[in-house]
Formats: sequence, C-alpha cells, structure tokens
Amino acid sequence: MKAELQFIGRIESPYQSLEECPRNVEPGGPASRLVLDPPFADGLLGLEAGQEVLVLYWFDGVDRALLRQNSRRTGRYAGTFALRSPHRPNPIGAAVVRIERIEGAAVTVRGLDCLDGTPLVDIKPAMPGEGHGTPGA
Repeated sequence: MKAELQFIGRIESPYQSLEECPRNVEPGGPASRLVLDPPFADGLLGLEAGQEVLVLYWFDGVDRALLRQNSRRTGRYAGTFALRSPHRPNPIGAAVVRIERIEGAAVTVRGLDCLDGTPLVDIKPAMPGEGHGTPGA
C-alpha cells in the first residue's frame, strides 16, 4: 500500500521551541494562524468565526521510533498510543479549536500546541464530542 500526504499550508504560532509549547491544546491560549497555500484557499468556503474545527498538523523533527515514553504532563511511563506526545511513528497532531476569524487564506484560532512553521495537514468541522475537555496524557 502506498500513501501520499500533501501539506495544505503552515501554522504560525508564538512557539519557537518544544520547551515553550504547552503540553496539550489550551482553549484560552495564544492566537495562532492556519495559513493555507494559495491552491487550497477556496477550501475555506463555508467555515465561519465561532465554529469549532479539527486541525491536523505534522510534527517535524520528532523521534518516530519511540513506542514507550514518559508523559510530559504526568511523568507516567506509557505506550506512545496512550499519550498525546509528538514523538510517534506517524507524527500527526490533532486539536479541536474555535475559529476566531478568517481573513483571506488565513484562519485565526487559539490554543494550538505546535511550533511556528508547523506543516498543516487538514482542517475539518468538529463533530459533537470532539471538543474541549477530552482527557489526554
């Protein structure tokens, strides 16, 4: 089986290092912008300020071989799939955030847990139950 992934843009966030990043999504955290590449800007049609979206992004520069590690939040030693760590075989980040505004090809949201320049994989309307308050390590 062959898989191909195409990034649709980049995330502009205030974080320049992993040490600065929060350990998880923080709904009241600082603003970030999802900046779509021009060919994908038309895909924003129908999204609105106030709407919750599921944002998928790619963690660059992580250890893809780690299958057990300590949680940064609790210190608990666990398998990668029991944690929200960026260090995983397929380093895909996922966050449900609320749209603050849309300006051209940029969507402003709050609380993402990723570095400035993180590749953007996808944006989808959030489903009921995918919102904030979901437990994670």
